[in-house]
Amino acid sequence: MTSQRTLNRLFTLHSWAGIVTGLLMFIVCFSGAVVVFKNEIDLWANPSLAKLPRSEKPASLDAVLTQLHTRYPGATVETIALPDAVNPSYFAFVRERGAPANTRTKVALRSDTGTVVGPVDSQLGQYLRMLHVFLFFGPRWIVGFLGVAMLVLIATGIVIHRKILAELFTQRWGRSFRVVMSDLHKSAGIWGLGFHILIAATGAWMGLAPLFEQGFKYVTTTSTEAAAAKPARKAEGSEPAPMQSLDAMYATAQQAMPGLEARYVSLRRWGTSTAEASFTGNLQNHLASTARVDILAATGVPKKVHDPRTAGFWSLVNGLMEPLHFGDFGGLALKWLYFLLGMTPAFLSISGTLIWLDARQQRRRESDAAQPAAEEVAAAG
Repeated sequence: MTSQRTLNRLFTLHSWAGIVTGLLMFIVCFSGAVVVFKNEIDLWANPSLAKLPRSEKPASLDAVLTQLHTRYPGATVETIALPDAVNPSYFAFVRERGAPANTRTKVALRSDTGTVVGPVDSQLGQYLRMLHVFLFFGPRWIVGFLGVAMLVLIATGIVIHRKILAELFTQRWGRSFRVVMSDLHKSAGIWGLGFHILIAATGAWMGLAPLFEQGFKYVTTTSTEAAAAKPARKAEGSEPAPMQSLDAMYATAQQAMPGLEARYVSLRRWGTSTAEASFTGNLQNHLASTARVDILAATGVPKKVHDPRTAGFWSLVNGLMEPLHFGDFGGLALKWLYFLLGMTPAFLSISGTLIWLDARQQRRRESDAAQPAAEEVAAAG
């Protein structure tokens, strides 16, 4: 049995953790609930793209790349996104000559012919994702720590509200504002408990795992190994070289990793002897979303195959995090479920703040009312 003193400490921790992170928690949770419809939002914000024809047999990747080089001569094609169940078109991210390294143009192409339609007018869905994942300009570990904070709030809330089953249906509408909000706060937290744990844990993992991985590599990599790696980078050649067919390389990637369904093709150092093409995407009949095959573009030979099914337990866990967090594996019905449940943490951050402010105001009123009484007693004495 938890002592009252411990419960009071946990309540204080729960309250202050919610107050300190409340605003950021609301932003991240609200944007996360909306961003499950990222692709649908992008199509809504660009109605002309939604009208483009969907081809059962999309144009070849080679045709798409040729069209891009023709439309944007001298530009660097960095990524090509393939059509999927929502987007009927190809998309490409192009960095034009003279543009800053971090400035890219998102270009739409018809899926049936590969013809360039033009730059995408709005990337509202992508902006929402940037807000959710990076708070626009912050490192991802900030959102990861918010996931940890959310787990702390969940754990302390479970201990504080031990009578969970009784509070599932408790809603005293005729009571004070604080009581009504408190009942709503508790019931919303309890009804969405499993989902909240899933979202907090996956969000914390995706935000903090890269940070711990980089720290581990920094600690375990010796200075000799680091020095040996630098000349290897400088020795990389940049001589012009003919490129293999993108479609042939995609076929090679699917042979190297059976079941690969590429969503993105990334091109690096294209046109040189060290060029690489990376095919990243999903696996048939599997939830993992980090499947990737890197191919040497000058020779068409696979360089690296990352199959989360065979790369070890932690690699498999990492591959499951994103689909579990964003709910993009079960169609539109699952997205709506994620949206509705995802709104509850945003409500919890608001309701928790309002409860805290109301309690603080109540204590202030009680203190003000007690002060004249104390003065009267002192005067009578």
